[in-house]
Parts: sequence; structure tokens; C-alpha cells
Amino acid sequence: MDYSWPTMDDINTLRRILREAKTIAVVGLSADWYRPSYFAAKYMQEHGYRIVPVNPKYAEILGEKCYRSVRDVPVKIDIVDVFRKTEDVMPVADDAIAVGAKVLWQQLGVRNEAAAARARAAGLEAVMDRCVKIEHGRLFGGLNWVGVNTHIISAKRPRWLAY
Repeated sequence: MDYSWPTMDDINTLRRILREAKTIAVVGLSADWYRPSYFAAKYMQEHGYRIVPVNPKYAEILGEKCYRSVRDVPVKIDIVDVFRKTEDVMPVADDAIAVGAKVLWQQLGVRNEAAAARARAAGLEAVMDRCVKIEHGRLFGGLNWVGVNTHIISAKRPRWLAY
């Protein structure tokens, strides 16, 4: 059997995934506004996605009921977005497969190849080491001053460069 999958560097694949998805279960979503998971989930919610928080520490995040596990979520999930350590992804992948999710998405810095392979073998698409907010902004024109004016990305030439 051939398991050749499009790479997740493929812009058309990422665009299709984000265009077709409606519901994103965010595993490890924090209620702290300054955490990357909160910032990304809030952005996606503001752009029309239903966010389903999955974190046993909280009862509610972003106005949505929080669940202990992906398996506890009573609605259909399109993307399981993982904000957990790489070594914690495999059980989440199993949960994503069990509930019939379409995509296992591992956030920036998270790259569990075995979990991605298991998800793909079960018919899911797998994205690793990418942020849904960044990809959405990049592919659908959502990069604005809120996402870019961080003084990390700049069109100004650094003074320390010789040219």
C-alpha cells in the first residue's frame, strides 16, 4: 500500500484543510490570555471557527465548555489541534482517530512522527510543527498589525547590518 501524502509545506493542502474545517478541538488550550494556545484559538474563533477547548483544568475557555478529553467532545471535530509536548501527542492521536476527526494538527515545536503516521494510516491528514493561526493568516490574508507588529518581523533593515 502506498502511503505517499502531500507534504504539509504544500500551500494548497493547508488552504483546503483550513477552508473546509469548521470545528477545532484545541488540546492543551490555556485560559491565560498571554499563552500562545489562547491567542491562536481566539484568533481562529474570531475568524468563524468553532473552538472546543480540551483541558481538564478548566470548566470554560473563550465562552466554550471545556472538555477533559477529545473523546468527551459531543460534536463533530474537523481538526484536533495539539498544544502539548511532543511525547504527549500519541494518546491525542488515538483520540482523534477514535472520534473520526479529519486532521491531527501539531502546533509549532511539536513534531511526533509516529503519531502523525498512525493518524495518516487511519485516514486522517497530519500537520506537524505549524500554527493554525499563522497558516490561516498567511493563506487567507489575516496577518495584520495584531499578528505582525511584534518587533520580531520587520521591513526595516537592522542597524547592525553592514549594507
